[in-house]
Amino acid sequence: MANELPLHIGFIMDGNGRWATRQGLSRSEGHVAGANAFRRICEYGCDLGIKSMTFYAFSTENWKRPPAEVAAIMDIFRDYLREAEERKLENAQKGMHMHYMGGRDGVPEDILDLFDTAENESINATRTTVNIAVNYGGRAEIVHSVRNIAKRVQAGELAPHEIDESLISAGLYTAGQPDPDIIVRPSGEYRLSNFMIWQAAYSEFWYTDKLWPDFTEADLDQIIADYAKRNRRFGGV
Repeated sequence: MANELPLHIGFIMDGNGRWATRQGLSRSEGHVAGANAFRRICEYGCDLGIKSMTFYAFSTENWKRPPAEVAAIMDIFRDYLREAEERKLENAQKGMHMHYMGGRDGVPEDILDLFDTAENESINATRTTVNIAVNYGGRAEIVHSVRNIAKRVQAGELAPHEIDESLISAGLYTAGQPDPDIIVRPSGEYRLSNFMIWQAAYSEFWYTDKLWPDFTEADLDQIIADYAKRNRRFGGV
């Protein structure tokens, strides 16, 4: 299976609220169930040796949700990151590197500190990079990269004709990582929702009606098996 593994899988973790409604639970309880699914898939993907996994945890648009729901999601981040701190030796042995992916404005300072600690303490882990996209938007990510390029041009460090795709890619949050080979979208939706829109230029897509909290290791096995059957031509024959 190692030769058939995608190097990078992106997960749009969708359906927590609908899952909770079907179970007669609160939306916050749905997010807790979604976090448990994240742990399962994250651990299993690392065990398989997938080089990068990106989990869309909280978008720039999610701030529009009710304050109580946003606060509950932030508490889930705190719980997960504190748990990661307690398991840092185990995660290091697994080779799991944590990486915060997104804008920092508006995110509670204590959560950013926990992310920074997790990232710094796992810096030498090289088996799997786990990108957790928080306060993330694909368009905002591109703007972030372009603004930094513009500053370099303004400072005379760079000429406009030197700007190319690789330079923009180098300024993205996923710099140094392969673009996603496949992006997974659960919950019966068929859109990217502003997720890695630059990096997804040649990504494969895998859709399912299953809601994210119900995702299992067997689902990831199926995704990888389906991916191995696809013919990726990248515009060629």
